Amino acid sequence: MRRKKKHNENHVDESWLLPYSDLLTLLVALFIVLFAMSEVDSEKYQQLAGVFQEEFSGGKSFMEESNAPNNSTTDLPEEEEEEEEEEEEQEPEQISNEDQELEELQEIQQHINNYIKNEQLEEVFDTELTDEGLLLTILNDISFDSGSARVKAEGQKLAEDVSELLYTDPPHQIVISGHADDRPINTAEFASNWELSVMRAINFMGLILQNDQLDPGKFSAKGFGEHQPIVPNNSEENRAKNRRVEVLILPNYDITTDEQ
Repeated sequence: MRRKKKHNENHVDESWLLPYSDLLTLLVALFIVLFAMSEVDSEKYQQLAGVFQEEFSGGKSFMEESNAPNNSTTDLPEEEEEEEEEEEEQEPEQISNEDQELEELQEIQQHINNYIKNEQLEEVFDTELTDEGLLLTILNDISFDSGSARVKAEGQKLAEDVSELLYTDPPHQIVISGHADDRPINTAEFASNWELSVMRAINFMGLILQNDQLDPGKFSAKGFGEHQPIVPNNSEENRAKNRRVEVLILPNYDITTDEQ
C-alpha cells in the first residue's frame, strides 16, 4: 500500500496576492482620475480614457462617453450639420438683398418723379423701373439744339439736378446713352446720327460728373444713332420722342419687377 504524502502545513497560500495587486492598480487609476479632474482639458481626458481602456481591457470607457470636450471625429456630423444650416441661411439673405435693392431703386424713382412734378417736366422727362434697372428718359429738345451736341442752359440745369439724384450709397453703375431720329445728318462736325448721339451722351455725362460725390469709374456713355427708336419714325411727334438721352441706373443685385 502506497503511503500518502503528508501535507506541508507550513506552506502559505499566496493566491490572495493577485486580487490584491489588481486592487492596488485600481487605486492608482483612481488617484489619476482625481488628479486629472483638478485641471480639466481635452488632452488629459484623452490620457484618462487610455488608462481606463488598458485597465478594463477593451470597450469604451465612461470618460469617452462623457460631455468632456475632445477633438475626436464624432464631432464631424455636428459640424457638417452647422455648415448645412449656414448654407441654407445664405439664400434667404441673398433674396433679402434683392428686395432691398428693388426698394432702393423705387425710392430713387419716387424722388425723381417728385422732381419732375415740381419742375413741371412731365412732357420731356420720364422714369421706368424694369428688370434691367431704373431708366430715366430725357427728350433732346430740352437739352440740345437741332444738329448740335452742345448742352443748352436748360439741359445744364437738368444735368446738375439729376446728378444730385444719382448719388447712392452704395453707388450704382450708370450708363448714359444718346439716341436720334431717322433723318440723316452730314455736317462738318458730325458725319452721322451715330456720332451725334455719342457726343450728346458724353457731354451730358460730363455735366453730371461735375458733382464730386459721384464716382466717374461707375459711369459709361453710348451712342445708338437712329437704330433703337421707341416709336416708329412716321411723324414729327414720334421723331421728337426718339431724339432722347437715357440714363440707366443698373441694380447691384438682380431684381424682378412687375413690368412685362
